[in-house]
Amino acid sequence: MASVNIRRDVTDPFYRYKMERLQSKVEGKGNGIKTVVVNLANVAQQLARPPSYVIKYFGFELGAQTNIDPKDDRWIINGAHEGSKLQDYLDGFITKFVLCRNCKNPETVVNIRDGDILLDCKACGQISKADLRHKLSSFILKNAPKKGKKDKSTKKADRKARREAEKNGNGDDNDSNGNGHLSGDSGSDHVDENGDGALDAGSDDEFTRKIQSEAQELNEPENKEVEWQVDMSEEAIRARAKAAETSLPADLKQSLKIDGEDANGDESGGSAYDDLGKWIEERAKEEGGVSKVKDVDIYLKAKDLGIETKHRTPAVLAQCLFDDSIVKQLPDRAQMLRKMTSIGDKHEKAFLGGIERFVGIDKPNLIPKVSAILLTIHTEDIVSEGVLKSWGGKASKKYVDLATSKKVRKSAQTFLEWLENAESDEEDDE
Repeated sequence: MASVNIRRDVTDPFYRYKMERLQSKVEGKGNGIKTVVVNLANVAQQLARPPSYVIKYFGFELGAQTNIDPKDDRWIINGAHEGSKLQDYLDGFITKFVLCRNCKNPETVVNIRDGDILLDCKACGQISKADLRHKLSSFILKNAPKKGKKDKSTKKADRKARREAEKNGNGDDNDSNGNGHLSGDSGSDHVDENGDGALDAGSDDEFTRKIQSEAQELNEPENKEVEWQVDMSEEAIRARAKAAETSLPADLKQSLKIDGEDANGDESGGSAYDDLGKWIEERAKEEGGVSKVKDVDIYLKAKDLGIETKHRTPAVLAQCLFDDSIVKQLPDRAQMLRKMTSIGDKHEKAFLGGIERFVGIDKPNLIPKVSAILLTIHTEDIVSEGVLKSWGGKASKKYVDLATSKKVRKSAQTFLEWLENAESDEEDDE
């Protein structure tokens, strides 16, 4: 995507402070016409400001309504507005709320102190005040992050800047991105040295970014006394093994062995999986329901136990994450479940096995709803079509007894027939 100088009045092609050119798209017609700023989040990251500040500034300048916290990353301004016009307004935002008043560099960090908005420049050290008469200043003051914590969008920008700096070989001594743009408080947002930084590598999907955002909060000043680690002493291992005996059923513990070994490589059974199941149950009691246990916390717990990529983990999640409202709960868990099952067919099959056990043993009252459950799993792309057909073709006693397995598959016939007919219709269309 084309980039421009953050200060567009600077014509030097080698000016190191760059940002993407704003991309906008007009949708709808009549009274429902609106403008979607496609890459607003990326531009805001490159300016080290929350996207809500930028979109709200546009709203004030244009006299239009905006959405300041979209869950789908669609930043919308009511009315039809050209991208070039928005780019001009962005220059005003940069001048008023990004650039240092002294050296005119964009290496500033926003701090709120005693009712003032301070722009702390990391280039020259100058601290200047933003104009409190502007309407956006009131918005910033009302939506200031809690003391000791940075806005999630700002932290996200910080992490992206550091990753770009590492890719470009610039290092992180000055906490700059590839363009030399400082994008956060020095020393306040570094990746954990105990290995949690591995979450930054390999994937930039939405769920991974959410994990990174939540995990980063563990390193904030108010949480410095908390050490996230597993006690691997002999006494702790024995205590966990004893607690696991009262967690998942004995026959399931046997089925959760990985080729005769557990996640830690010994032959003591599926203790790590038991720990995960027991932890979810305890958190559900503390939070007041399993639906209130956060996906991010679940994933980090699985990672802590070393089983986040194991193919048996989805089977445990299928049995522990839902209640009678499973059809409504599945879409809310879809992002995490897709991440866990998309590793391979074994993971998808294990998830279906867990669902089979959950419905057939734990919640037999849900057997009539098996087709609805599978339809939701198919719609959310948690399990592929091929694995669903393979599962429906033959009963198995791997997770439940054969009679229960047949009963569950019989209830799934409506969905399986629909799946077969849908494929036939697609072939006819071709």
